[in-house]
Amino acid sequence: MHQHRRRDRRPSARRNPRRAGPPANLPGPDLAGADVVIVGYFSAKQKDFAVHMDAAAVGLTARGARVVGRVVQRRGVSDGGARKMTLPYSSRTLLSSGKAREVAALCEDSGADAVIFLNALTEHQRRVLTEAFGCPAVSLAEAPAPATAPTPATAPAPAPGDRAG
Repeated sequence: MHQHRRRDRRPSARRNPRRAGPPANLPGPDLAGADVVIVGYFSAKQKDFAVHMDAAAVGLTARGARVVGRVVQRRGVSDGGARKMTLPYSSRTLLSSGKAREVAALCEDSGADAVIFLNALTEHQRRVLTEAFGCPAVSLAEAPAPATAPTPATAPAPAPGDRAG
């Protein structure tokens, strides 16, 4: 018999105002050397999703990560989905169950160290997705920032014509 899935399609009623930072088991403080999969959840009305995915890939590559896969979940493309475009497929995973399995298989096949979502994730979603994918799942905003190298304190360069005395 078909299982009713209405509960999975509603957004989470509770919001945790005290969201923790990224999981401690992310590789390195700046994702250097990490293999990552990028996942984006987009409405069908948003036509420039590829630009957002490309920008995220460039940004993560600049942080030292290697992008080993990209997955896009579109909402409102099929019949019946248009009126629910702003809602996630699942309040637990943000994705449909098939797309979540696809990401998990991609992580396993590629040996990904982390899954980076372009969308914000709740603490509960982060935990569920981390367990489902077998590697940390975080939003792009929560991913470790690049480590900034300390700049040595130097004296200002002398202006042309100035003499050192």
